[in-house]
Amino acid sequence: MKHHLITALLILTSVSGTIAQDLRERHYYYEILTPSHEPKPLVEGYASKRVTENLNRGLQAALSVDGKGVYLNWRLLQTDAEGIIFNVFRSVNGKKKKLNRKSISVTTDFSDNAPSAGKASYWIESVEGKKSSQSEIIEVDFSGLQSPGYRSIILKNGVTAGKVAVADLNGDGNYDFIIRHPNSNVDPGVATPDDGTTYKIEAYLSDGTWLWTKDLGLGTEPGVWYSPFIAYDFDGDGKAEIALKTTGDDYLKNESGRIYGGIEYLTVLDGMTGKELAKAEWPERNFRYGNVNRQNRNQIGMAYLDGKTPSILAARGTYKLMVVDAWQFHDGKLERQWRWDGDEENPVVRSQGAHNMVSGDVDGDGRDEILLGSCMLDDNGTLLWSSGLGHPDKAYLTDIDPRRPGMEVFLAIEPFEETGYGVSVLDAATGERVWGIGHKTFHVGDGMVADIDPSTPGLECFASEDRKGGSTDKYLLSSDGQRLASNDDVPPCRNWIWWDAGNIRQTFFGDDNRWGSDSRSGGNGQQIGYWKGEKIAHEIYGDIIMIADLMGDWREEVVTSLPGELRIYHTQIPASDRKITLMQDPIYRSYVLQRSQGYPQAPVPGWYLGE
Repeated sequence: MKHHLITALLILTSVSGTIAQDLRERHYYYEILTPSHEPKPLVEGYASKRVTENLNRGLQAALSVDGKGVYLNWRLLQTDAEGIIFNVFRSVNGKKKKLNRKSISVTTDFSDNAPSAGKASYWIESVEGKKSSQSEIIEVDFSGLQSPGYRSIILKNGVTAGKVAVADLNGDGNYDFIIRHPNSNVDPGVATPDDGTTYKIEAYLSDGTWLWTKDLGLGTEPGVWYSPFIAYDFDGDGKAEIALKTTGDDYLKNESGRIYGGIEYLTVLDGMTGKELAKAEWPERNFRYGNVNRQNRNQIGMAYLDGKTPSILAARGTYKLMVVDAWQFHDGKLERQWRWDGDEENPVVRSQGAHNMVSGDVDGDGRDEILLGSCMLDDNGTLLWSSGLGHPDKAYLTDIDPRRPGMEVFLAIEPFEETGYGVSVLDAATGERVWGIGHKTFHVGDGMVADIDPSTPGLECFASEDRKGGSTDKYLLSSDGQRLASNDDVPPCRNWIWWDAGNIRQTFFGDDNRWGSDSRSGGNGQQIGYWKGEKIAHEIYGDIIMIADLMGDWREEVVTSLPGELRIYHTQIPASDRKITLMQDPIYRSYVLQRSQGYPQAPVPGWYLGE
C-alpha cells in the first residue's frame, strides 16, 4: 500500500517538487526506482553460440621512433592460448628471413632495425605448442613511412566525413569504414536551413576501395539525432550490415523546417552493396515525448540480449518519454523481440536518457543490459533500475573502482541538482548510489573516467559545468569520490587515448580548430601527451571522429577527418606488455559501435584498465 501511495504522489507532482523532495529526505524515494511489475520472457535469438567478429592479426607497420627501422605490431586474440609465442618474417625479392632470434612472448610488437631500403613483405607466425599459423601479409615501403604513421582513405568527390563506423564488411578480418557526410549538423533546437543538404552514407574497404553511397534524402534532416546508424554483423554470416533510421516520401515540415510527421523506418543495408535487405517501422512519434524537438531525439544500438545473438535497438526519446524496440535480423527479416515503453515505469524513468546507448552484462547473467543514461534496462525489456537523477550529458559504464566488486556507472548530470549527486558514481548492477560530489551543481555538460594519476587507486572521475547553467566549475575526483583538483587543474573531458606503453591514458593538445590544421591551412596539428606531463606524439591533423583499437596491438588508433580524406593514425612506441585486443571486450566494442551516432565519448572496457 505504501508503494502505491508514494507512486501516486510522485505522479501528481514533479520529481523535483516539494513532496518528492520530502520523500527523498525520508528515504522512501529509492523504493520506487526498481520495478515492481512482472518480468517479460527472456529473449531467445537465432544464434546457437555467440556471434563474434572474426578478426585477423591486424598487422601494421610504422617508422620506428629513431627513424631508422620498421616498427610492427599486431593483435592478441581471445582465441589465443595463454602461452602463445610469435615470430616475425620478412621477404625481399622472394628471399624469406626470420627476423627475431628469441620468440616473442611478452609483447605483440617488434622493430626491424635493419630494413630493406625499398619494398618488403612482412608477416607473423603464431606458435601454440606444436601448432603454428601464419598471419596476413602486409607490403611495406620503408622509403614511404612517416612519423607519425597513418593509413589514408581517400574519399570520393572530396567529401568530408562527419561520422564514421567501423566493421568488417567483406569478412577478411580487417575493419572497414562507413562514413556519413557532409560534416555539418543541425540540432533539433534550431531551425533547419532549407538549402537542399542531405546526408549520405558511404562505405570503403580497409584498403580504400569505395563500395557504395546511399543518399538519405530530404526526409532525413542533416543532424545527428535524425540519422543514427551503426555497423555490425547482425545476422552472423561473417560480414557486417548497416542498421540505420530512414524515412519515406510522406514527410511533413513545419515553418521552421522541422519534420514533424511521416513514416520512419529501421532499415538494414547490405554492407558490401548498400542494398536494402529489410525494414520495419521506427518507434512512432506522439506528444508523450513532448514537442517536436523532443520527438526528434533518436538513437540506435546493439546488445546481446540472449548472450549470443546481436540485437538491434531502435530508440526514440531522451528528455521525457523513452521508447526502445529490440529487433533480431535473421534470414533477411527483422523480427521484433520486445518493446520497452518508459511510461510503464513512470515517473522515475522520464527524462533519464543520455546521448548514447551502451550495452553490457552488468548483473553477471550472461545477457546484456542497456545503459540509457540514468537508468538501466534489463535484457528482457524491463527496467532493471533508475537513479532518478535526470538526464546525464555523459554516462560511463566500466570498472571505476577495482576495490569494489563489479562495474560502476559515472554520471555527469545536466539539470540543476541540489542533492549532491550531479557528479556521481552508481553501482552498475543495482543503481545504488556509491558516492556523489556532495554539493549542488547547475549544468554538468561533460565528463570522463580515466587513470591519469597512478598515485591514486582506480580511475579518476572528472567533469565540467557549462556556462549556460551559470557555473564553469570543473571537478577532479578519485574513484571513491575524494576531491583531487578543481578548475584549471582539471583535465579536459574529450578525446582520451591509450597510445604510449603502460596503462595511464593520454589526451590531445594543440590546435583546436576543426581540422587540427595541416599544410593546407597552416598550423602544427595536435599533440598526444600526458595530463601535465610529456608530449609523446606530434602533428596529428584533422577533426577527431573516432578513437579505438582498430589494428595493431591493444593500444588505440585515432581516426581523423579532413576534406577528401580519412586518416587512421597509429602509435610507433614500443610496447611493454600484451593484452587481448580491446575490440573483443563487449563494452569497449559497444562504445566504439556508438561512435557513429549520438554525441562522442572515448571508449572504455568493462574491466579495470589502469595502473
